[in-house]
Order: sequence, then structure tokens, then C-alpha cells
Amino acid sequence: MSKEQFKLVPAKPYPALILEGESKKTLIVADLHIGWEVSLAEEGVHIPSQTPKLLGKLLTIIEDNKPDSLLILGDVKHAVAKIEMEEWRDVPNFFEEVLRKVGDVKVILGNHDGNLEPLLPEGVDVVSPRGLILGDVGLFHGHTWPRPEMMGCRILVIGHVHPVVTFRDPTGFRITRQVWVRAECDGRSLTRLLLKRIGAKLGKEPPKLLENLRKTRPEVTHIVIMPSFNEFLGGQAVNRRRIGREDKFREFIGPVLRSGSVNLESAEVYLLDGTFLGTIKQLRTLF
Repeated sequence: MSKEQFKLVPAKPYPALILEGESKKTLIVADLHIGWEVSLAEEGVHIPSQTPKLLGKLLTIIEDNKPDSLLILGDVKHAVAKIEMEEWRDVPNFFEEVLRKVGDVKVILGNHDGNLEPLLPEGVDVVSPRGLILGDVGLFHGHTWPRPEMMGCRILVIGHVHPVVTFRDPTGFRITRQVWVRAECDGRSLTRLLLKRIGAKLGKEPPKLLENLRKTRPEVTHIVIMPSFNEFLGGQAVNRRRIGREDKFREFIGPVLRSGSVNLESAEVYLLDGTFLGTIKQLRTLF
């Protein structure tokens, strides 16, 4: 049975996506990193909590788009394994305010979300880092392999990377902007690597093996990398020049982007307002 095709649209000019099905609209954001100010304070740089600004921005998007649900693609908090005092205060308050506007809130765990559950108020559902499927779209944080069933999706959406582009003008000044990245993906190749990762014996072709194991077939054609919702964080310059051919995928974090199944050189790059900047290969000349 074919999956319902969902419409995936950026919530311009914000780092957020709207995923629309026939009866439900989901707002998607990634990488809040609540409590990031603590890491700076430990280095002697003191910045007031920026969580109210993050909350205000999210509530504005909710008010503008009226979603039925909210999905956060990981890294709600900043401390990786421990819980900082500020996170004990800010994370529960953040979600209590959001729940007043959206009754259905889900969090896919990211690599910074160790021990996150005790901070979340009742009503927030926690999802495995391997993600979930909405219609024909697979969503996960990006620091680990997704569920094999996601290979039957048309599009994969991840966070984790915090993509930005960096330009240098003739006088030496550098400009950095958050971006969206949309890349073609070889679903058959990615399926083979994923099945190998979970220990499946690859005696058959990946499509047939996936169908036997998970009752689906490889359909992935594209992957979308979301910008960080927290604009105060740094990011990974996707147009950074490579050093040597062996460095082809090393600059990208996460097993899917490092797999060689994603055509990163030809990936399309867009500003938050939707302006098309070019491909990663073209933008490397401006770094």
C-alpha cells in the first residue's frame, strides 16, 4: 500500500517546516539547545538566558500557522549527558507554554538529550533517535541510523548539522547565514548500508531484502537538512573547501551524510527566506 504523500513547506522566514497531510498539519523544528549559555559562562562569557526569545519565536510560528502538532527533531537541551541547573528551570517552562498552544508535542531524541525525560512535562511524547514516519516523510535527528522502514519514505528530514554558508568578501570580511540543504539520495545504496548495519545478510538485492524484512521497498530520493532553530549557535559551513579527495564526506556529521549515498556536491542550498544560493559545489568557491 502506498503511503499518503505529505506536503513539506518551509515556514519562511523561520528555521521551521510545515508538514501537511490530508487531515493534519505538523510544525517541525530542530536543535533548540536550551541552556547553551551555560557552556559560555564556564568560559567566562556571561549571557542572559535566551530561552524566552526561542519560546517567543516558536509561539509566533504556531500562531501564524495553527499546526495540529509540534515535532522537535532532537537536541532540546545543550548539555550532552548531564542536566544543568538552568535546564531544570528552562526546559519544563518552555514546554508548558508550548503545550498551552499545541496539545500534541513530540520530541525525537538527539545526541544532546541524555536524561531529557525527567525535564519534560506530562503530555510531551518522547520518540527514539531512530525517528518516526509521517506519511511518506521520515524524520530523525541525524546522529544515528534511522529505522529501516524509513527507506520506504520519499523524503528524509534531519537536523543535527546546523548548516550555514560562509562568504568572504574582497576586503576579508566574513558573512555567515543559516541555510536549508536539499540533496538527492540514492535510496538503494542507503538501504544496503543500513541493512548491513543492522546485521542483515545481503544475499539478496536490497529492495527485495527490505521488502521481506520490513514489508517496504526503497523509495528515498531526497534528504532535507534543517537549520538550527537556535540562531545563536554556530553551525557547520557546508561550503567549506575540502582538503584532498579522501576528505570527501568527513566534514559532514552523521552516518547517513557520511555514507556516500547522498549527493552533497550537487545539493541545493537556500536561505531561510527561500532564496536559492546555488549548489554546495558552486558555493565552495566563495568560502
